[in-house]
Amino acid sequence: MTNVFEQPWLLLIIAGIAFVGVFIFRDILPRKGKWLFVAAPIFIAGLAIALDYFVQTDNEKVYSLIKNAVKAVEREDVNALSPLISEDYQDSWNRLKGELLWHCRQRLSEPIIEKNVMRIVSLKVQGDAASAVFTVRVVFDQGGTIYDLVQMMLFKFEANFRKQGDDWFLTSAELLEIDMRPADWSNITSIDVFN
Repeated sequence: MTNVFEQPWLLLIIAGIAFVGVFIFRDILPRKGKWLFVAAPIFIAGLAIALDYFVQTDNEKVYSLIKNAVKAVEREDVNALSPLISEDYQDSWNRLKGELLWHCRQRLSEPIIEKNVMRIVSLKVQGDAASAVFTVRVVFDQGGTIYDLVQMMLFKFEANFRKQGDDWFLTSAELLEIDMRPADWSNITSIDVFN
């Protein structure tokens, strides 16, 4: 079943059908309520667009969180990344949110990333928990030390999220692959990742 808050297409199709119905009805009764019947499909189409724009579903919130985190890393802005992470964050390499942020500050202290291109592979929201698998193609900065070794890499991650109130937070993230080869966080800490 389609969710009208995520996809406006159902209401737009209904608006199109209503618009066709208006023309048929206007042929049968040409003098009755011309403006009312034309306004109904326009109202339905406007409602569809407004619902899609103003109402953000949990799927859209989690997608937005991932997108904001990837952009924060691209800008090398750990301060923008910090509010997106849960206080009880834990992964296979970092046991605390503070450890993750410390590692981020160490890695992102010099120009390293020019551009990140994200693609969601899967996104599942179940109640107050969500999980996602996504890839990030990283184009390295020409001024950075890594650029001499490699110009671009593809990373695949699996992340978990939890809803607290109306907001979603990252609770864990695991590195699954680097350039389609199995990897984990320990590969990021060594220079082997770039050879």
